[in-house]
Amino acid sequence: MSADCTLVIRNPAELVAVVPFVMGYHPNDCVAMIGLAGARVEFAACHDLPPPDWTEEDADEAAGAVADAVARQESRLVAVIGYGSSARVTPAVLRSAQAVRTRGLEVLDAIRVSDGRWWSYFCSDKSCCPAAGTPCLPGDSVIAAEATFRGQVALPSRKELTAQVAAVSGARRAEMTRATERARRRFTDLLAGDLTAEQYGRLVRQNGKAAVRAAEKCYRSGGALSPDEIAWLGVLLVDRSVEDYALDRAVGGNEWRIRLWTDVLRQVEPAYVAPPACLLGLTAWRAGKGALARVAVDRALAEEPRHRLAGMLHSVLGFGLPPHLMPAARRRR
Repeated sequence: MSADCTLVIRNPAELVAVVPFVMGYHPNDCVAMIGLAGARVEFAACHDLPPPDWTEEDADEAAGAVADAVARQESRLVAVIGYGSSARVTPAVLRSAQAVRTRGLEVLDAIRVSDGRWWSYFCSDKSCCPAAGTPCLPGDSVIAAEATFRGQVALPSRKELTAQVAAVSGARRAEMTRATERARRRFTDLLAGDLTAEQYGRLVRQNGKAAVRAAEKCYRSGGALSPDEIAWLGVLLVDRSVEDYALDRAVGGNEWRIRLWTDVLRQVEPAYVAPPACLLGLTAWRAGKGALARVAVDRALAEEPRHRLAGMLHSVLGFGLPPHLMPAARRRR
């Protein structure tokens, strides 16, 4: 689910052209639901086409779940766009459109996109919607240029989006493994004294807060952390109080925050992935980058399936709840 992207569309061709920029990638074999406020794109939700072995009941249930998420948004006008072959897309799009209507929303249009052309299920006028389909706008169209100017990117596929949160490899991975061992020893040395539980907690919080603030200052000024700084931050974020502190400070969807938590997520060792993945997910969500938020949270759950915040974020994204509900919700985890 992507939040307000502030793009204004004037016709179906521009709507088709803008969806990849709203999603962050070019959809394929899926159905996208676009929420509109007049001519302004408010959000986008995307779900895979039903597998061939699904029953009608399975498909209806899945379409209903997505329609429920769409209905929770403020937009009352929705466009449904399917990507793929007519045999698979047509029933999925019509099912989704009906599910949206039964929840009191108006469906502006239902469209299929395939091989650089689009077809409207609502238009039977051959002069504007020929049987052979209408060519999609070129990649350098005005609406694409406007989206790019606003900093929105359309990657070739969701695979490329997932790659943006994947672990680094090669020499950098080996370097991070060594840095993590140093960070673990540093942490052990930090707590080597005869500490009470209160002293232990205070010492971890102090170091954690200092590391978070230093990282934010570095990225706010355009810098990047060293392997040792990333490893140290990753080790400290495992502590719940440090993770909470970083979450409390992630009040905006700043691009530098997205870059910070992407770098940390990609470079920490697997045992430390969940906290920075959640921080990236929350920050991306608040920036209107719902697709990036989802792949970040998926990465957290892949490494730590029972991580509470990751599980909650997964549910929040699935339900399509707006970002302003997150601070109160996460305190209950």
